Amino acid sequence: MGAKVEEKKILGMDQTELKIFCKRYGISFVMLAMIMILSLLSPTFRTSGNVISILLQVSLNGILALGMVFVITAGGIDLSIGSMLALTSVIIGVVLNATGNILLACTIAVITTTFFGFVNGVLIAKFNMFPFVVTLATQLVIRGIAYIISGGYSQSLANAEFKQIGSGRLFGIIPYPVIFLIIIAIIAYIILHCTKFGRYIYAVGGNINAATASGVNVFWTRTGSFMISGFCAGVAGIIMTSRISAAQPNIGTGYETDAIAACVIGGTSFAGGVATIPGTVVGIIIIGLIYNGMNLVGINSYWQTITKGLLIIGAVMIDMFMNKREYS
Repeated sequence: MGAKVEEKKILGMDQTELKIFCKRYGISFVMLAMIMILSLLSPTFRTSGNVISILLQVSLNGILALGMVFVITAGGIDLSIGSMLALTSVIIGVVLNATGNILLACTIAVITTTFFGFVNGVLIAKFNMFPFVVTLATQLVIRGIAYIISGGYSQSLANAEFKQIGSGRLFGIIPYPVIFLIIIAIIAYIILHCTKFGRYIYAVGGNINAATASGVNVFWTRTGSFMISGFCAGVAGIIMTSRISAAQPNIGTGYETDAIAACVIGGTSFAGGVATIPGTVVGIIIIGLIYNGMNLVGINSYWQTITKGLLIIGAVMIDMFMNKREYS
């Protein structure tokens, strides 16, 4: 009897406690291990300039991932965010070149992407359509609208103040996109972990029937998650357009892949109902470490893509294993 109890104890924890510990902190140890290995392989990796470069590199994908985590946690997926980047870009180009008003251009762009998030949510929550199919279709529609508005051409943006959004630095050190990422991460944490709406997100993603029986407004919960994703895509689109100083209808292709990867690697379950904002942030950083670290040690970019794909598969397999053990 005593021997069996001892077998279940590892590092002073029983199997349930160990499983919870791994879920919460396992991915953080992976990130720390990557940082240590890359620091040994490349002295350049340890420089402050490179650290800032990594944070700047992941800021755009990070904002998209922080919106995506709400959708996946609620049991959905959003493939349209890449096209929303393009739509944001061309709207800013048209409005900014016509009026010169940065606030107006950014507001219209974000309202538009949030509206398309609302459309995604309504089609999925009201008509019970599959999120994959709906957002794949709206991905095409939104991209098409971006091409129609722009006529298929890029517009140069010469506004120096607008350029500062993506290229400026606080105190000449911290890039503004990194600050935006930190602010949105804090807000996302509060919403998902400290509000009734956040608890509804977990409930709907965990068991939609139980959530409905408990009085949760499933329609607005799922729709709200897509609206948050659309809002974050609009903010990311503003930053990206500012950084390239041009309004382009062809940007954002494939960006949804990195956002989904960051969420899944960070512990967000495709089954829904399981996610943390800190885990998502760690997932974002790991994606950045893959790109930056492999570039520094001279590994071909094709291997970066393969590594990212293998990490996603591994994260999903671990999630399936953990859930199977939990519910078996």
